[in-house]
Parts: sequence; C-alpha cells; structure tokens
Amino acid sequence: MAYFAGIVFSAMLHMVVLSALWFNWQRPTEKVFIQPKYINAELVKLAPVEQKKSSSRQKEIASPQARQNLKNEVKKSKKHKDENKIAKKKELAAEKKKLDADKKRIKEEREAKRRHREAEWEETLAEAEAQLEAEEDERAANSFRQVIQKRLSENWSRPPSARRGMETHIRIRLVPTGRVVGLTIIKSSGDIAFDRSVEQAVRKVDQFVELQTMDSRLFELKFRSVDVAFSPEDLRL
Repeated sequence: MAYFAGIVFSAMLHMVVLSALWFNWQRPTEKVFIQPKYINAELVKLAPVEQKKSSSRQKEIASPQARQNLKNEVKKSKKHKDENKIAKKKELAAEKKKLDADKKRIKEEREAKRRHREAEWEETLAEAEAQLEAEEDERAANSFRQVIQKRLSENWSRPPSARRGMETHIRIRLVPTGRVVGLTIIKSSGDIAFDRSVEQAVRKVDQFVELQTMDSRLFELKFRSVDVAFSPEDLRL
C-alpha cells in the first residue's frame, strides 16, 4: 500500500513540473531597455610651453632696452659668424699657399735633380770624349815623333869621343811647316864634341816636312817645341 502511494505521489510531482514548464513556454518575452547615461565633455586647449615662452619673450622685447639688447645680440652673433668666415678663409688661404709652396718646392727639387743628372751625364760624356781625343792625339803624336826621331838619327854622326852614358838634351822650336826655328841645349853631356854633333844633326834636318800634314790643334798642343835626348846607345824623344 505504501509502495502504491509513492508511485502516485511521484506521478503528481511530474505533472506539476510539466505544467510549470508549459506555462513558462507560452508566456510572452518582455523586452528590457537600458537607457545610456550621457557625459558632457569639453575640449580644453592647452597653450604650448613655447607659446608661453614666446609671449613672455615678446613682453620682454616690448621695452626699448630689450629691443636694443636683442639688436646687440644679433649684431654680436653676425659679427662672430663673419669673423669665423674670415678666419676660415684665411686658414684655407694659408693651406693653399703652403700646398702651392710644397708643389713648387717639389717641382724645383725634381728639376734640380734632373739638371744635376744631365750635368753629370754631360760631364761624364765630356770626360770620355776628352779621354778618347787625348788617346787619339797621343797616337798621332807618337807617329810624328817617330818621324822626327828617324830624321835626326839619320843626320847624326856620333863623334869618336862619344862614350856610353853620355846624354845631351835639346829643345827644338818648330813652326807649322815643320821648319826648325830654334835650338837650345837644356842639358849638356859634358863633352863639347858630343854636344856639337847633336846641334849639327838638327841643322842638317832643317825642316820636318812630314809635320805639314799634322792638325794645327795637335801641333800647337805638342809640337810647337819638342824635347829630344841624344845618347850613344839611343836617340829618344
């Protein structure tokens, strides 16, 4: 019996719940409106710091003394800039002058070295040419000396008093035609006969015609006067 009562109670409870759900499903939905709150806002203009400063500066400039001070500052600033420009120009001019001087000095040094090298080369060339000319002159002079020696030897008669070790040195003066124009004994042998035989040999020759073919420069250089040594063993120039 109790079991049956429980079943009835449970069925009644389910019916109540279903009825409530059905009632709520059929009830129309109510709309809810939310009203926003309005806030009044105003744009606040903030004066820039620079503007305040500018206003303060303008007030300061408003006085005559302030304007004069400003003018003086402007002039001073301009003068300072001008002085800097002038100093910079002077500095650049000095640098350019130094650079030009260095270029000129380097150019002069190079030119001096070039001239020095040329002078050395010309001097070396002149010395070589002079040496070559001297050697040629000496070869030519030796050939004419041999002519003079041969002619004197052919015309010299040794005296009976000639002895080994005797030697007479003479100096013959010539003209370009080869003619003998002077004779001087510069060292006697000590024997009068020997010295006179030498003088006679030179007088017999009288003229060395072969010298007429000689270059005038060579003649003036080596044959205007000729020293000859006579000895019984040899005849040397």
